Amino acid sequence: MPSPKHGGDADGPIISRELALVLIGVALLASFWLLRSGSPQAARPSAGENVIAFGDSLVEGVGASTGRDVVTLLSARVGVPIVNAGRSGDTTGTALARLDSAVLSRRPRVVIVVLGGNDFLRRIPHEETFVNLDTIVDRIRERGAAVLLVGLSFGVFTDTYGDRYDDLARRTSSGLVPDILAGILGHPELMADQIHPNDRGYRMMADRIEPALRDLLK
Repeated sequence: MPSPKHGGDADGPIISRELALVLIGVALLASFWLLRSGSPQAARPSAGENVIAFGDSLVEGVGASTGRDVVTLLSARVGVPIVNAGRSGDTTGTALARLDSAVLSRRPRVVIVVLGGNDFLRRIPHEETFVNLDTIVDRIRERGAAVLLVGLSFGVFTDTYGDRYDDLARRTSSGLVPDILAGILGHPELMADQIHPNDRGYRMMADRIEPALRDLLK
């Protein structure tokens, strides 16, 4: 009969191997989530001339005083003219319908895309929203322009938008500024009305977009 000491030595390597396998699994899982949580890498522009902001009332600047909308602020900060192609009330569907005239005909080099809020307000199915967004981004990227996708999130426990913007950005090699209205929406001191920022709110939006835009303009 083996001594207790000898039996302990035999069991030791088996436990170590099992522990090693567990640690390797944990490390691989952690690496996956670190890579997944990193910002999507935007492809650089290979054609075009103009920077265009394309979207709804957040691009148009509803709620801002003259010269305080996000597009004007960004243009002044980066020192580059930015075409304001925002139209109040646009859904992803109506934006897609005017993509040619508003964006593609203007020799885009970098396009900031801010869409999805009106889809949510009008209860358009999420699948339809992101099929439209996918088409918009793909068509812009086909022209050799870079895309900076500006994401929105709604709700705390029921939000299904945030991850979809992230997936779209990764799939299309677009830049992403996530959850642009975080800390703005629902804060009266930063809002002109229930859904549009005021001057302070738009300044916060510009703060969040500016670094990603500068990176694409290098």
